[in-house]
Amino acid sequence: MGSISLGDCFKSRALQCGEKKAISFIREGRVETEISYRALDRDAGRMAGVLLSQGINQGDRVIFYIEKSLFSVVAHIAVQKIGAVGVPLNPGFKKQEMEYLLNDAGAQLVLAGPLQETTVREIDSRVKTMVIDPNTAYQDLDILESASGDIPAREIGPHDPGLIVYTSGTTGKPKGTVLTQENLVHDARNIIHIWEITERDVLCHVLPLFHVHGLCFALHTALMAGSHVLMPDQFAPDRVIDMLANSKGENVCSEFMAVPAMYAKMMDAMGDRNLDFGHMRLWTSGSAPLLPKDFERITRIFGKEPVEREGMSETGMNFSNPLHGKKIPGSIGLPLPALDVRVVDPETFIDVEPGGTGEFWLKGPGVTPGYWQKPEETDKAFAQGWFRTGDSGRVDGEGYYYLTDRIKHIIITGGENVSPKEVEGVINQLEWVVESSVVGIPDEKWGEKVVAAVVPKPEISGTPGEIQNYCKEHLHNWKCPKEVAFVEALPKNTMGKVLKDEVEKFFAP
Repeated sequence: MGSISLGDCFKSRALQCGEKKAISFIREGRVETEISYRALDRDAGRMAGVLLSQGINQGDRVIFYIEKSLFSVVAHIAVQKIGAVGVPLNPGFKKQEMEYLLNDAGAQLVLAGPLQETTVREIDSRVKTMVIDPNTAYQDLDILESASGDIPAREIGPHDPGLIVYTSGTTGKPKGTVLTQENLVHDARNIIHIWEITERDVLCHVLPLFHVHGLCFALHTALMAGSHVLMPDQFAPDRVIDMLANSKGENVCSEFMAVPAMYAKMMDAMGDRNLDFGHMRLWTSGSAPLLPKDFERITRIFGKEPVEREGMSETGMNFSNPLHGKKIPGSIGLPLPALDVRVVDPETFIDVEPGGTGEFWLKGPGVTPGYWQKPEETDKAFAQGWFRTGDSGRVDGEGYYYLTDRIKHIIITGGENVSPKEVEGVINQLEWVVESSVVGIPDEKWGEKVVAAVVPKPEISGTPGEIQNYCKEHLHNWKCPKEVAFVEALPKNTMGKVLKDEVEKFFAP
């Protein structure tokens, strides 16, 4: 099978590709820095030396609390080189969100931007932090100038952790999904195989690096395949459209990976422009359901059917519509190689009849061994040696799978996971709020939008806008309710459990 550690895979590809472009980092629509595979490997080696000089050893956790940049890619590879464990976090997380994550991860180092460092210092001034200004061009950073890339060899095994990716849980507390070297390498190789990614490809990388979608499915596959990555500093629909439509010069894209909300913004921004994207060979969509009408719109505007797929932090990519052959709008496609799937009655643990709806259970080399320091949550996630996804769905007679609902109450809005209990916990801090219930309702733009039903205390003059503003002070914007409804009481069963289905009716069109 060859190299089983992510660091070895990146090293091997660097030796093969040499001076071939690895990454072109684009700031405000202009190429700011270009780096070859050889230089990327050299700089990652130097950064590994910096980490070692800071006392970071194999198995230590390194938090990435920093804006997307070429430096963050170099640091990520450096962490893998020394067998440390990367913990990617959203740089937009607020103090209340970070307090739990810093404590839970127990990281030995935080890589942060200046704004993020301020948040870390407010939480715990003792945390070791390395500050990198994301507004500084990569070539102007001096952190690697005197660093040695001569790092001692170390044995990194297939079952050693490479990443801890936090995912929202039904309890409201994020869980750290442990992804091993085997998980990460298998996942990348699987995607490279089914989507036929090669050195000839140029990926337009607009996804964040704190999700498996952008970090693992996109970046890892591109670098392991020897592709050229065009990496804008941010997703700006107009600029991305121009980048994708360009058919001249060295930076002609062939691949694009995004979430449905990104496609919607791009298509809206295009207006009546009729652009030629004939040079593009692959458009993929994931992290949230793609409505059939959006599938048809993407096909019409970009000239090729999008490949819809499904994955999880805990399992890597699981399903994909085929690159060649029939793509079914609304379907997540076919299981990837080496993945076993069952559709199970979640109460009886018995496989449902063909065509019936049940919970997806998975088994394969991409599945996490468990959650960081949460043995009880890990035990709940597995049954009979199978990973319980918490997603319900069905499979048709042709072997195509469909998600029909989520057993868990996690809301997916614009490709981002939101824990209702986390948002409820913030709303309920307001003195004039009795209780609240947060749910997701269908939305054409976001897939789902976060809404909140709130029971205020009698004779209180608070407003829905106050609740939304309070949430924005404590939570990232995509977690904040788009709508707030004041209600006299929340619907509950005889045991006092809130009936989420009934709560959704408060927001019926």
